[in-house]
Amino acid sequence: MAGRIIGEKGSRRRWRVRLLVVPTLLAATVALFLAGGALAVHDLAFQLDGDVAASTTTNVGSKTQNVDWDTLFNSSGSALPLPVNFTASGFEADFNHTGNTFDTSDTTTYATGSKDTLAITPGWQCAFSNNVNSKIDVMNAYAASFKNPVAAADGKHHEMVYFALERNTNTGDANVAFWFLQDRVGCSTSGGAAAFTGNHVDGDLLIVSAFTNGGSVSTIDAYRWQGGANGSLNPTPVAHGVDCRSSSTSTGDTACAAANTTGITTPWLTSNFKDGVGNSLRTAEFFEGGVDLTASGLGDRCFNTFIGDTRSSQSLTATLFDYASGTLGGCTLSMTTTPSQSTRVINSTAPVTDSADVVGATAGGGTPPTPTGSVTFFLCSPSQLTPANTGTCAAPSGTQVGSAVTTSQKVPGTATATSADAKSLITGIGKYCFRAHFVVALNDLNYSGQTADESNAGDECFTVTGIASLSTAQNWLPNDAATLTGDTNLTGSLSFTLYSDATCGNNGGSIVYGPESQTITNAASGSTFPTHNTAFKVDSSKAGGYSWLVHYDDATLADPTDRCETSTLSINDNP
Repeated sequence: MAGRIIGEKGSRRRWRVRLLVVPTLLAATVALFLAGGALAVHDLAFQLDGDVAASTTTNVGSKTQNVDWDTLFNSSGSALPLPVNFTASGFEADFNHTGNTFDTSDTTTYATGSKDTLAITPGWQCAFSNNVNSKIDVMNAYAASFKNPVAAADGKHHEMVYFALERNTNTGDANVAFWFLQDRVGCSTSGGAAAFTGNHVDGDLLIVSAFTNGGSVSTIDAYRWQGGANGSLNPTPVAHGVDCRSSSTSTGDTACAAANTTGITTPWLTSNFKDGVGNSLRTAEFFEGGVDLTASGLGDRCFNTFIGDTRSSQSLTATLFDYASGTLGGCTLSMTTTPSQSTRVINSTAPVTDSADVVGATAGGGTPPTPTGSVTFFLCSPSQLTPANTGTCAAPSGTQVGSAVTTSQKVPGTATATSADAKSLITGIGKYCFRAHFVVALNDLNYSGQTADESNAGDECFTVTGIASLSTAQNWLPNDAATLTGDTNLTGSLSFTLYSDATCGNNGGSIVYGPESQTITNAASGSTFPTHNTAFKVDSSKAGGYSWLVHYDDATLADPTDRCETSTLSINDNP
């Protein structure tokens, strides 16, 4: 009986466990499915595992991460071709050495008084240090951006930014931060304190984190700069996370970070206090993290500058120590140009202009800010082309067409400008080509300091001719008529001559009528000019034995005889 009771109780207990497991597994499956749509910052293509090596493959969520920092940069820190869906990368070395001897001097440390809560100009200053404390000395900093090809549950293709830095020693816990700035910001000095160049733009991003000397990250928070150059840092985080390897890290997190919990090897040179210059980093000397920009409300931004630094705490008013500043290249420009004509006649009074479209682009591929600035246009004559007469208008050749033209928005992300009329620069027949050069406005912080030249120089050209076409039409009287087709306001003279052979006198024929000359003044394209032969009567027995020579002469042509055409007289028996 006892055995039976135990058996029944045991069976019931197992059944109750199964009843609990089924809904638990179902809930977990649903949770994974829903969270999968969120596509967290750490479960896409990039490894946030506390090292730089892609060979230490990670598997988070339903994906395998096979990209790491050594996929993006080679042994010298130079950028490698970007893996698929990665949109930009940047690497900045921040230590000096002679051979294997470490140089403690540094031209990029923060001067006392610099705070993240202050405007960059004025507010931030850099200073030169002969001996940076090893705990706060940044060796290298690097960053990359990524756009997820798979839409998340919100229907958006989320953009991520990844970042990392190395420090010289792991003494004590560490506080670090990264700025992602839209303007081109920087500072360097070999003497006293110097002011940073550049300014804040609304939507600049500050990321602050802390990690222990054992390599465990406590928290990571991201903050948004609101307003322009003189705005302020919003103290409410737009993203929050913890260690990417923590069991509490959700599948839909917007930020996480990791530090190395064991010694690691880097392909590029680094240095640490105990091992010196080489390729080794000890525990907690490497830090990396990621933030989902789209989920933070900062997608489609042009982050051109990144700054990785060390600091006294996670407080937004913490004392700032050493930093490394690099270029991410998140905002770029290109320009295409289109001349208003592909051909024109030498005496045309119609305007000929060039138009330029300046196109901005973000690393993430979204709609970028519209560039602002001015375009200067040039026109090359045939002799100014490279090579002469057949090539394109290469800088610095060409004559400037009017003044620089301020751009206006064509569509969001694209600015446009049109040159002044260049017809006064056309002095002869041949090939002419435009050239255009765009300069960003000083107050355009999204594209600060950038320029652009036309990307389609071969399509910037047009041909100038004397006359587009000359056609003739004889009738039985006999008479001839010439039709001039060109641009507008055709000017010059026509000459009609009738010969007694079919080759315009080349086979011994004589002139039997003419030459009859007609002056052409500002005639419209397509105008027809008949002859007025009333005296000469043809011999019907000599059908085919006569020909007209029609010659159009525009006094501005270098070789007007090139405009000569012939046609043969047809005779029939019509009354």
